Amino acid sequence: EVHIVESGGGLVQAGGSLRLSCAASGFGFSDYAIAWFRQAPGKEREGVSRVVSSDGSIYYADSVKGRFTMSSDNANNTVYLQMNNLKPEDTAVYYCAADHALRLRVGATPYYWGQGTQVTVSS
Repeated sequence: EVHIVESGGGLVQAGGSLRLSCAASGFGFSDYAIAWFRQAPGKEREGVSRVVSSDGSIYYADSVKGRFTMSSDNANNTVYLQMNNLKPEDTAVYYCAADHALRLRVGATPYYWGQGTQVTVSS
């Protein structure tokens, strides 16, 4: 059973930085992807970034390119989302999710989700 736990959210001023962590384990399949999503109040869920296990390729949404960096620590089954130059519009609950890489590549909703962590950026 896949188990996902996020941490690292909090309150930060605009222009500041936060790093989110996602500990993901229990994959019974080899070609998986881990992704970060976010959902702000009254808005649809948005895919932020994802990393594919087989080749390490990383995708970023246009809204975060150049500001957010996703990285992996395979030894500890953890992925990170370093968020720099945060803006008030980045305020949301951030979720880590995982599934077969193909499903995430085609935009399917991931099957496995963490509990979410709140990120609040004040202006």
